[in-house]
Amino acid sequence: MIEGKTVLAILPARGGSKGVTRKNLREVGGKPLIAWTIEEAKKSLHIDKLIISSEDDEIIQVAKAWGCEVPFKRPIELAQDETPGIEPVLHALKILPQYDYVILLQPTSPLRTVDDIDACLEKCLAFNANACVSVAAVTENPYWMYTISPDSIMHKLIETNNYFTRRQDLPKVYKLNGAVYVAESEWLRKNKSFLSNETMAYIMPWERSVDIDSESDLFNLKIFLSDYSY
Repeated sequence: MIEGKTVLAILPARGGSKGVTRKNLREVGGKPLIAWTIEEAKKSLHIDKLIISSEDDEIIQVAKAWGCEVPFKRPIELAQDETPGIEPVLHALKILPQYDYVILLQPTSPLRTVDDIDACLEKCLAFNANACVSVAAVTENPYWMYTISPDSIMHKLIETNNYFTRRQDLPKVYKLNGAVYVAESEWLRKNKSFLSNETMAYIMPWERSVDIDSESDLFNLKIFLSDYSY
């Protein structure tokens, strides 16, 4: 609870991932990938209820073993490749409508910390925002990117009168890192997205913004963890 408001945290974890087979259960640093998120979320000062949304019996059992609640099994029709990511969240809010705020924590962001989770929520309330999501600075700035026409002519991706010759002069640009999504529950039911022209940004460092979307991502994470102690 925070400022008298109740908080529901949701871990979406379907079994049919394609980029990394059974990625939510893959071992990373001696434990299933999903356990990294569960452990950090359980340390939160504000989360009242931490649940998993999954259609997969094995994932459900592993989540339970690591201390995550499973109040329902996700309908199979909400666990398809083409299912929009917001649908499992809206489904959970229908079953558990009593919470003032909802946090979406994707298991594919294992290096996000409890400090990131709580700070994103705290920022949302401090600014009386409807939503706040985590972002990270891009490593390749789009102001130095081009499209190429059929006749091989280069065109600026972002049209501007400025010509930036030094990296230090480039405008700062950020991207969603997928780690933390926070929203006021009723607003989210109406907006059906965490993103709008009202959404605030919580900036996370690049080293904690790992997003597992491929086998190479998983391999690189294991290498990273073998070099550094977490």
